[in-house]
Amino acid sequence: MNLEKIITLIIKIYIAIMFAFIFAPIVASFIFSFNSDRFPSVPLGEFSLKWYKTIYYDADIWDALFVSVTTSLSAAIISTFIGFCTAYTDYRFKFFGKNSYLALALLPPTIPLVIMGLAMLAWLSQIGMSGRWYSIIIAHVVLCSPFAMALIRLRLAQMDPSIEAAAWNLGASEVRAMREIIFPFTGPTIISALCLTAAVSFDEFAVAWFVAGLNKTIPVVILEVLQGQVDPQINAIGTFVFITSMTLVIISQFLFMSRRKNGGHDG
Repeated sequence: MNLEKIITLIIKIYIAIMFAFIFAPIVASFIFSFNSDRFPSVPLGEFSLKWYKTIYYDADIWDALFVSVTTSLSAAIISTFIGFCTAYTDYRFKFFGKNSYLALALLPPTIPLVIMGLAMLAWLSQIGMSGRWYSIIIAHVVLCSPFAMALIRLRLAQMDPSIEAAAWNLGASEVRAMREIIFPFTGPTIISALCLTAAVSFDEFAVAWFVAGLNKTIPVVILEVLQGQVDPQINAIGTFVFITSMTLVIISQFLFMSRRKNGGHDG
């Protein structure tokens, strides 16, 4: 075995170890969610759906799920719209202060979530909008828009800028060029951005905890259960949240990567 193969093998082993380290707690939580015993212990008790039935009949869980789903869908739609507008502005126009504009647009994910939550709480309180269901949507839009902007801008970077200009020269209006060139070209990436921002919003806890008031999301409910006592319901709720988020992320990644591979054949 030559040196190159040895290095490749070491890298593969390293990656496998890292994935095992990251996903081991999630797998353990998934296994224990079907354990009949109240406390996570080995050997396991009998296979049981008791904890899933418990959360199914819990009205607070359903209320939190409604808030989480409503929030994530609303935040995803608004964030993707803002992200598209920001990305297209960067792609099409040149103007004074453009670098500062982009820096501000991409700033929110770099701010620690606790600081972001405190800042959003202070700001929303000043304008009388703290503790409302739409407070979470506003906060999550601020947090998620940069992700949508980054994805869509990467897609637009693969497009020849002269195509849209050629459509204008041939008599197409700006609206028609947008409808028949820009939207078809970025369509799958827009859906990818929708899925990604929905996943980010659905999972987000810190900011929602500060601004939500009595409108609890699923992650906030998980914290409240944890503060009370060790409850195996957390494993069942966590499994549902993980599957939902990973499904959205995988769909987003699949759409984005498929368009990147086919980028050279578009237009």
